[in-house]
Amino acid sequence: MRRSMLFLPGNTPNMIINGDALGADSIILDLEDAVSPDEKDAARLLVRSAIERMGFSGVEITVRINSIDTDYWRDDLEAIVPLKPDLIMPPKASCAEDIKKVDSYISSIEERCGMPQGSVRLIPLIETALGVENAYAIASACPRVAAIFLGGEDLTADLRCKRTKGGNEIDYARKRLVVAARAAGVDAVDTPFTDVNDDEGIAVDAEYAKSLGFTGKSAIAPRHVKVINSVFSPTQKDIDYARMVFEAIRIGKEQGKGAVSLLGKMIDKPIVERARQTLEAARQLGLGGDIDE
Repeated sequence: MRRSMLFLPGNTPNMIINGDALGADSIILDLEDAVSPDEKDAARLLVRSAIERMGFSGVEITVRINSIDTDYWRDDLEAIVPLKPDLIMPPKASCAEDIKKVDSYISSIEERCGMPQGSVRLIPLIETALGVENAYAIASACPRVAAIFLGGEDLTADLRCKRTKGGNEIDYARKRLVVAARAAGVDAVDTPFTDVNDDEGIAVDAEYAKSLGFTGKSAIAPRHVKVINSVFSPTQKDIDYARMVFEAIRIGKEQGKGAVSLLGKMIDKPIVERARQTLEAARQLGLGGDIDE
């Protein structure tokens, strides 16, 4: 699962070495915004060494490279792709062509290194107005895309508006990305909540993101990870209801019923699909998710 994705600056060894102990499903080792130009080479070497030597047990490894309008992104890929991270995050993705360019370069590295094509997947970071409008094209640009990711800070700068806790200014972008991701069959990850000291605010923001259909949410502070994981995990009530759905279907089949109801409501295909998704999430989290049909 990809409930929580935690940014870790690529030039902070004390944070990176603890990456798999911070509770996030995925850590994002950042070579872009968190690293000044004069530290790019050192950060790249540090991230490469960390992936090589640390192992990072039980956590997905994502590396945010520099954007393709810089001189750094190819060096980033040359250093990182041979180590087979789970995901590469190209920032400022504005169109399908941006993703195809990165995809092609990764393919050439995989071929040179004797890696199966598609070993390293992509999670484009959409943080411009043009990127939002092209979200579906980006999400479906190539089979390597596993998810799309909303970057609220840069987006609001591009929109020339103020970034607020309430997030009304990015509401359209959030909804657009979720629809695009679902249409393309990939995950959608929400932007970080940037007030690291507001524990109530992160809970509200994460709940809203989940209500829109986001798969998970990113964080810039380890203290937000636990809340995000909780919000994007099925509750015991959710799991119990999902089991009741499949139990009702089983009984209905035994009785030869063409239509089945539960708690006064007909069990239709969307209810069954949501129940299946809940139990699959529970199974992945070790909460029990076997389906008896």
